[in-house]
Amino acid sequence: MRIAILALEGLFDTGLSVMLDALGLANKFSAAQMGGSPHFDVSIIGMRKRVRSAHGLIIPVQAVTADLRPDWVVVPALSTGSPEQLIPALSRPDVCQAKTQLLQWRAEGALIAASCIGSFLVAETGLLDHREATTTWWLGPLFRQRYPTVLLDESRMLVPTEVGVTAGAAMGHLDLALWLIRKASPELATVVSRYLLADIRSSQAPYIIPNHLAQADPLIQRFEAWARNHLKAGFSLQVAANALATSARTLQRRCQEVLGKSPLAYFQDLRVERAQSLIHGSGMDLEAIAAEVGYVDGATLRTLLRQRLGRGVRDLRADLR
Repeated sequence: MRIAILALEGLFDTGLSVMLDALGLANKFSAAQMGGSPHFDVSIIGMRKRVRSAHGLIIPVQAVTADLRPDWVVVPALSTGSPEQLIPALSRPDVCQAKTQLLQWRAEGALIAASCIGSFLVAETGLLDHREATTTWWLGPLFRQRYPTVLLDESRMLVPTEVGVTAGAAMGHLDLALWLIRKASPELATVVSRYLLADIRSSQAPYIIPNHLAQADPLIQRFEAWARNHLKAGFSLQVAANALATSARTLQRRCQEVLGKSPLAYFQDLRVERAQSLIHGSGMDLEAIAAEVGYVDGATLRTLLRQRLGRGVRDLRADLR
């Protein structure tokens, strides 16, 4: 499998390193245990002759050449973790050149993989329009605003489509590398994941901080503050809208535009977050925790935790041991 990793100025060091380490281990174990097949032929491609990482390390890049025909092109994240940094970076000359090159590679048949903020660069090309995608969860509101035709689900860790695959935040680069290895050999991916003490995760949901998402919009921020003070009560869209001096329709629309979910779904996110905190730190039994976050019994809360986090109460309590 021929893989071209697109290295841009100021990229996230860990993202590039973990991709190279995982693919390097795959080649090592493939040679030792599987007769050298599959093999990952990895090139690091730069739009400039000299490329530095976010920490100032020189990245050994090669230029695009006519004979470079990758099967996969991987776009690691830029180390621009806020909208104020990211938006200008997307207009840089080298980033614009990279977007053009991605379209050319795709036209030649290459599949495109991106993780974390790298998904923004792919979305800029239009390749994700009307397709499902994921990205770093804390920039989900900006992604929706900038690319309204992309079907974003930032709760997912990996989203494959016919043009390639997108992966989630930060260490999603490792999930992406393991996914690529698994495409070539499930057996090899298992060996690499055991050596790295890692495996592909299906969801970013357990890591999402609802408060951070709310800060993307003043109305949502006010809704979040109101909701935290009313977790014990049953949710009413109209009551919430009245308390915020807005209409139910406006609150519903803004939640969908900013968060990609309904006010009720976000309210339940806050309940889950609070329940997690109490499970980890309060010593309360499940029935008491359920009452604290507005559920009539522990069974309902247990089901919600399993649906949202993919983990049960016993798993969450085990985190403390």
